[in-house]
Amino acid sequence: MPERRRNGPYIWVTWLTRLLAGENHCEWASHFRAHHYSNSWAKAPSDFNLAKWQMQHTVALSKERTRWTQKGYRVYLEGQNSFVLSGKSAQLAGKPDLIAQKGNTAIIIDVKTGQPRESDLVQVLVYLYAVPLALRRQYEGVSFSGQVVYGSHVVKVPVAQVDEAFKSNMAALIQRLAAAAPPPRVPSAGECGWCPITLADCVERIEGTTSGASTTDF
Repeated sequence: MPERRRNGPYIWVTWLTRLLAGENHCEWASHFRAHHYSNSWAKAPSDFNLAKWQMQHTVALSKERTRWTQKGYRVYLEGQNSFVLSGKSAQLAGKPDLIAQKGNTAIIIDVKTGQPRESDLVQVLVYLYAVPLALRRQYEGVSFSGQVVYGSHVVKVPVAQVDEAFKSNMAALIQRLAAAAPPPRVPSAGECGWCPITLADCVERIEGTTSGASTTDF
């Protein structure tokens, strides 16, 4: 049986973004993932077609990489951009899709194949904060900006949005997720429907998407 609890909190960037954007509200789920090894708990079944998404995402990444290469940028792809940033309360880890660099400027690019969400922009903001710190030696003296690339349009994400308010909100959330005592569960049909944590670990999980639904004659 694999070891269940981590030696210290380990938080993946995407566990933060929907909470920071206000799209999700159950901090307990991210707290659980931060404190437990991924292979130590059973995952809920999902109808998400991962293979299809991976193929679409790979095609989109390839197009974006070619576009920036043709502009004269050196493009770093996914695994080349992996980082782990160690803080006082937790480790923050991530892997931006692309980083395009030319001289002393670089653009962190996240490619999305679904519908636009505010959390997409927040994800890039977290990268804009973390990458220069975690990969300091590689990007010393480099100025960053960000972009979210959708199928139909591009949204620019200026580094100025990584202001003191953003950093304070992010740090406070990380500290709550890193704390020994978990935050309260906030179960809802919408969030539980996408959450991989099963009833075996979350007794308040709502199963199905029509829980509590009823009919009336109005």
